Amino acid sequence: MTVLAALALALALLPAALALANLGALRRRATGAPAPDGLVSILIPARNEAANIRPTLAAALASTGIPIEVIVADDHSTDGTAAIVAEFAAHDPRLRLIAVPPLPAGWTGKNHACHVLGEVATGRHLLFIDADVRLAPHGAVSLAAAAAAAGAALVSGVPRQVTGTWGERLTVPMINFLLLGYLPIPLMRRLQDPALGAACGQLVMVEAESYRRIGGHGAIRGSLHDGVRLPRVFRRAGLTTDLVAASSLATCRMYTDFSQAWAGFSKNAHEGLATPRALPVWTLLLGGGHVLPLLLVIAALLGAGPLPLAGAALALSLGTRAAITLATSEDPWTIPLHPLTVALALALQWNALLRPRRAGVATWKGRTYPAAQ
Repeated sequence: MTVLAALALALALLPAALALANLGALRRRATGAPAPDGLVSILIPARNEAANIRPTLAAALASTGIPIEVIVADDHSTDGTAAIVAEFAAHDPRLRLIAVPPLPAGWTGKNHACHVLGEVATGRHLLFIDADVRLAPHGAVSLAAAAAAAGAALVSGVPRQVTGTWGERLTVPMINFLLLGYLPIPLMRRLQDPALGAACGQLVMVEAESYRRIGGHGAIRGSLHDGVRLPRVFRRAGLTTDLVAASSLATCRMYTDFSQAWAGFSKNAHEGLATPRALPVWTLLLGGGHVLPLLLVIAALLGAGPLPLAGAALALSLGTRAAITLATSEDPWTIPLHPLTVALALALQWNALLRPRRAGVATWKGRTYPAAQ
């Protein structure tokens, strides 16, 4: 038990140190200033988003500090999405509605819609947002400023995640925890290694010329995980990518209950953690650093192990989660449930890896097509 407790403490120390460095790095990043002629194209792929699109459009059109255009790609919606966008466009010439052509073979839906948007946009910077993302008025100009300050061809960040049910609260916080607890952002900024590239697909700004030079979303046409794949394509081309603290720049409610969250995170698991080589390592890192400490504390309280070491590991794990949660303005009531959140995340990844895989199981907004390998 003493050896296990020491291992748990060491595994909890790694994300604690990285989170400390990462949160400091994000705070220290200068904002700079965008070029005065820097039009930003806010690009929104939309498929059956009638329930979401009104506040998304209102927020995007309320952007300040930089000239914008807003383009919505209606991707064969069967609800009132197109009519709502057309209604807004009739009152604001900065907004355009375009229709997405039929989905070509080998493409996933979101990537195709984004690629079409990228081809018609006229801005110096292209800001891709999901249809459930609400930009703050200063969101677009702040991202353009961050890109200018970093000399980055791609800049991204995680919007403040809105969670309304406990099913969401137990799953969604893993986005920021994995990013800030396990990606060395200071190292990412020093090295061009594609493996260090990361983004949040909900909020991605790219420099238009560089984006088109690398092939746009066509370079990841078969992927369901643009947050992983797109920055790596940029980095392989020798371009700089960066991350910013974005909880004040936008908000997003990804899902509305546990079943949606489980299905949503499962669909791109094979391009993230759920690979035969990666998942055992992640199970050791996450399970050992955040689930094992709680089990060891329980065992110690029952007289079966050293409480000081186990307690220190658990305190470090929860402290790391608390620091990340508070810095990203997420729900603080989820902090004590952190071991369960990590256990659920690992269960989801193992389920995605081990369940029988059939051709055409990946989905986006009601479509099925072969998942990227």
